[in-house]
Amino acid sequence: MGITTEVPVKGAKLNALGLEKSAYKGSPSTLCKGCGHDTISQRIMNVAWELGLDQTQVVKISGIGCSSKSPAYFMGWSHAFNGVHGRMPAIATGAAVANRALTVIGVSGDGDTASIGTGQFKHAVRRNVPMVYIVENNGVYGLTKGQFSATADLGQKLKYAGINNLPPLDICMEALAANATFVARSFAGDPKQVETLLKAAFSHRGIAVLDIISPCVSFNNHDDSTKSYSWGRAQNMALNELNFIPYFPEITIDAYVGELSVEMHDGSKIVLKKLDPDYDPTNKVGAFRTLEEARQNQQFITGLIYVNEKERPDLHELLAYTETPLVHLPEEKLRPSRAALAQVLAGL
Repeated sequence: MGITTEVPVKGAKLNALGLEKSAYKGSPSTLCKGCGHDTISQRIMNVAWELGLDQTQVVKISGIGCSSKSPAYFMGWSHAFNGVHGRMPAIATGAAVANRALTVIGVSGDGDTASIGTGQFKHAVRRNVPMVYIVENNGVYGLTKGQFSATADLGQKLKYAGINNLPPLDICMEALAANATFVARSFAGDPKQVETLLKAAFSHRGIAVLDIISPCVSFNNHDDSTKSYSWGRAQNMALNELNFIPYFPEITIDAYVGELSVEMHDGSKIVLKKLDPDYDPTNKVGAFRTLEEARQNQQFITGLIYVNEKERPDLHELLAYTETPLVHLPEEKLRPSRAALAQVLAGL
């Protein structure tokens, strides 16, 4: 993406780098109007501006899907790479190893991470790759006409996909099982919480997994949806026609304490539940128990679910390589000499 220049607005607020917030914009979004993914992009822009991130030292990695288009819509001065389906974690790992000075942001979806990319996701987590790993979770393959993703609810009905007869994967639970050092969940329409968690994620040493429920206005906006179910699932609403996507306003919520029922675009609801003030995010067993209880009660627990900053080294520490980024080392430092290779071969 090219760097765009704008005329500074007189009296506009500047960050630590002397930049206006508008400098952190990307290209205009091509996602459906009202898509939760665009709200998440705005939250990333706000946090990056507030933290004073140098966009030229940020790399955005994504795979395939509606969510994976998102990096084009924020921080237009930064590096970006759109990989193949489910392979974002491997590319992000390579970028982090090649240049440890970069801030790595991975943007994925429930299809990209919890289906074809599950293995990639789990290994990035177990390696504790220093990156912010954002999952924009809407329960469907929105880019390919709304098939079930691995986070779709058991018994969910879709007009063209039938009934889902498989239990869902919980991305936060999977991250915990792979020994993630930072696990959080939020809702795209809760800007304050999303931004707070993003700030914590950017400051975390190691991988920070942030699962964000992001309503799909086109395919997953009916009562049987895992991301938009109503109390008792009493209604049965048809999907929109595939060639017509009406305008929907973005779903936002006000500050709340405890539980909140959020109405989706079709009138159905999801139940959000914030973690209690006395919840201990350093208790891993407690985190598993909390997620399981929420699953049984059909709730989406939001907040910082688990964090561990002391016990596990990140990938840079595990590899024990030079503080100088590998991309900045001269060839003689990166390539062994003939004599060194001969010595290694002789030892075999």
